Amino acid sequence: MLKIYNTLTGKKEPFEPIAPKTVRMYVCGVTVYDYCHIGHARSALVFDVLRRYLEYSGYAVTFVKNFTDVDDKIIKRAHEQGVSCDAVTAKYIQAYHEDMGKLGIRTATEEPKATEHIADIIQLTERLVAKGLAYVVAGDVYFEVSKYPEYGRLSKRRLEDLQAGARVEVDERKHHAMDFALWKSSKPGEPTWESPWGPGRPGWHIECSAMSMKHLGETFDIHGGGMDLIFPHHENEIAQSCGVTGKEFARYWIHNGFVQINKEKMSKSLGNFFTIREIFEKSEWPENVTGEILRYFLLSTHYHGPLDFSDQALREAKNALNGFYDLFQRLDEPEEKATADNELRVMIEKCRLAFKTAMADDLNTPVAIAAFQALKGDVNRLLAHGLSTAARKVAREEFRSLGSTLGLFQLNKWKLGSTGMLSRAASKDTERQFGPSIGMLNQAANKPQSEQNVGFLNQPAEKDIVAHNAQPTIEDQALTDVEIERMLEERNNARRRKDFSRADVIRQSLAAHGIIIEDKPDGTTRWKR
Repeated sequence: MLKIYNTLTGKKEPFEPIAPKTVRMYVCGVTVYDYCHIGHARSALVFDVLRRYLEYSGYAVTFVKNFTDVDDKIIKRAHEQGVSCDAVTAKYIQAYHEDMGKLGIRTATEEPKATEHIADIIQLTERLVAKGLAYVVAGDVYFEVSKYPEYGRLSKRRLEDLQAGARVEVDERKHHAMDFALWKSSKPGEPTWESPWGPGRPGWHIECSAMSMKHLGETFDIHGGGMDLIFPHHENEIAQSCGVTGKEFARYWIHNGFVQINKEKMSKSLGNFFTIREIFEKSEWPENVTGEILRYFLLSTHYHGPLDFSDQALREAKNALNGFYDLFQRLDEPEEKATADNELRVMIEKCRLAFKTAMADDLNTPVAIAAFQALKGDVNRLLAHGLSTAARKVAREEFRSLGSTLGLFQLNKWKLGSTGMLSRAASKDTERQFGPSIGMLNQAANKPQSEQNVGFLNQPAEKDIVAHNAQPTIEDQALTDVEIERMLEERNNARRRKDFSRADVIRQSLAAHGIIIEDKPDGTTRWKR
């Protein structure tokens, strides 16, 4: 059973949805006034993986993720650029989809916009006023936090100790400094809508309550977002939603940790702020980063803790994926010997169990990845003893099937430059492949573990789910047999003097030219094109 850390209770709890095998989940999306940064990428990936794992475990998931498309920052950006707010939000919503597509983030079931739910927002605000939980001041409507006795239960703060914080304006007309705007009266140059209190626009917090209840009902299973949203945004959502309905709003509150840049908190003021597209496009970056590299890196740290983003971390993610895809190339080589086929069965079952145990423990993706790394080592060892062609295909499909839950190991081809670095052209090819292919999940990966085929070694391999995206890996200029033999001799010399880094570089260079090599137990190395 999945156990998940619930911010509301402050502890890890068994996940029990309201309706059996059905999950309704809402995640706060971005305010669309600029390009998404690495912090947005982490949050999007965490809940993408949670959704994938729930589906893998047999749940039907309704996933709602909103766009805030009316906000002070949007209005300011529109004035700076001399364009309409609609033009600003349309530009950055499109950019969001492009960036998330490169990361392999699946589109939500519903992606509502605040401006499409003005009637719902007004209706919810009217109900709050009618219940005496909100008051009107000259066209503005405020929620009165003192009328909700449990205010602060998510963030573990006491009302009497709270001071005005993020997105809270000091206003002497308020009954309490922490009272927050549900509706704002119109100002010159701002988008406005008619309301019972005069022309205006919604406040930030009321938007998510209205949209989540519209699409998921008054009570649903999971509400998520970054830790920066715990207070005041999610605290205010709980107050206004529970206050108006008298019911619990969301049963589980899940929050991902912050992103740091080289051990410092990421911020624009420090100049250590990276957008997703900067990471993909910067020519001076130490590695040419692809969607799967960035995804592997982000999942290598538990979602609840801080994540340190650094050049070295990207290199390590790239090198780790090189090792996996090098193995996958070797698994494509036909083989008649089946000496280790039965042992492979045991190793795969061991990996499955470790993977399931890790993911059920609060989405422990670092431990899940470690299970893949252990299986990679086992398969490399078994290859030296002899795995049949059928067993090799099964091993590759196991990586692909389990990996689809994390959005990893879905590419058919992984181009490497002569130094083992991804070439710029290869980076672009991989990014183009990654978006569509990552959404084409192996159907078996969405079934409960008990329904998956475990009598696999005598079964034909499943069809290649991304074959239509395959790209050739052989470079334009093929190596001659003499050149290959010379490189293998150099590699063997490097291995004898324990220069394994140099040996790996030569292997990767050969792989880039479509040359598959296999080290035999007797110390010899064989190769084929």
